Amino acid sequence: MDRLTKAQLCTITLLILFCQFGVRNCQLQVGYYSSSCSVAEFIVKDAVRDGFSKDKGVPAALLRMHFHDCFVRGCDGSVLIDSSSSNTAEKDNPANNPSLRGFEVIDNAKSRLEAVCKGIVSCADILAFAARDSIELSGGLGYDVPAGRRDGRISLSSDVSTNLPAPTFNVNQLTQLFANKGFSQAEMVTLSGGHTIGRSHCTSFSNRLYNFNQTSSSDPSLDGMYAAKLKQQCPQSSTDNGLVVPMNPSSPGTIDAGYYIDILANRGLFISDQTLLTNPATATQVSQNARNPLLWQTKFAAAMVKMGGLDVLTGNAGEIRANCRVIN
Repeated sequence: MDRLTKAQLCTITLLILFCQFGVRNCQLQVGYYSSSCSVAEFIVKDAVRDGFSKDKGVPAALLRMHFHDCFVRGCDGSVLIDSSSSNTAEKDNPANNPSLRGFEVIDNAKSRLEAVCKGIVSCADILAFAARDSIELSGGLGYDVPAGRRDGRISLSSDVSTNLPAPTFNVNQLTQLFANKGFSQAEMVTLSGGHTIGRSHCTSFSNRLYNFNQTSSSDPSLDGMYAAKLKQQCPQSSTDNGLVVPMNPSSPGTIDAGYYIDILANRGLFISDQTLLTNPATATQVSQNARNPLLWQTKFAAAMVKMGGLDVLTGNAGEIRANCRVIN
């Protein structure tokens, strides 16, 4: 038997992991639009590439948007809906506004799709495709996206806070929140690696830099040199809530194991990152992912497929929005 190439091994491993993790709703199908809108995934990928050409931070933004959509009411595109005079939508919850961005990329993809396949492709599926394309653009492993999601009609700011992990969460809180969504602790550590790309507002971690507790100005679990650098980037006297820093300074635009390497060096940006070293099981996962980047990328792709199946609407549920920002 011929020796398998690295690409073939990756494909086989992905198939095994997909079978293990599974998609929670079996009504989703790979190639769902092959007959109704065969160009759907190509159009979305082109829109993501256009967005990336204008803003190199778009992949991280779309990956985060997909996560924030799926963990609140399921992967139904509800995070895309605009607020109205009578309702504050998910996107305007403080956990999402102003940090969540990239909506114009989804709008672009949707308008292109409506021009050639009117009323066919859901906003929820566009977001799932866009997240996968963002991972590929950032050097991660590609994967097939099962589709067939329909769009939700409800988007409530009040649903957000109890369903998304806060940057101050400890390992037990993270484990419980992910368990509530059907993920194991190991999968939680795998998905946390999404922080390998993107940036964070200083306000999300400044509590670790100044007046941390009665005995320490800065969080003692944070590497001293890294803390000093962050203080330069995020001065205590600043009132600029728009100040941002890269999540993984060594390679902020590349899907790699740098996130886990940083945690091992006590350079996890959030408490919710560094806390992964406080539990023997999660610390072991961090070490394994840092040592074997390809294995982590493979697990990450499989976990993204599983996440994309969270509480989806299919069949006659929901709708196919004509405009991702507004219910029909």
